[in-house]
Amino acid sequence: MQGGGMEAIVAERGQITLPKSVRDALGLTKGTQLRVELDGSRIVLSKHVDDAISRARGRFKLAPEFKNTDEAMRAVRGRAPGDPVDV
Repeated sequence: MQGGGMEAIVAERGQITLPKSVRDALGLTKGTQLRVELDGSRIVLSKHVDDAISRARGRFKLAPEFKNTDEAMRAVRGRAPGDPVDV
């Protein structure tokens, strides 16, 4: 999805609707906080990360039997992000 050009239209009161594919990819739901930054003439939106999550990031290591986080996710959930979903 990164680099793919999508459009959003600014509504009367300055509101925009993010494309559903973007909302789904980032898990954005009603009430999700986004950070808004200007980068020259670009607007950069990023998902707000809770301070507790931010403080914990990088403090945990994978168990040695897992090569990467996808393997750990498959062990816990049965699938990793990006794996095909059986219907």
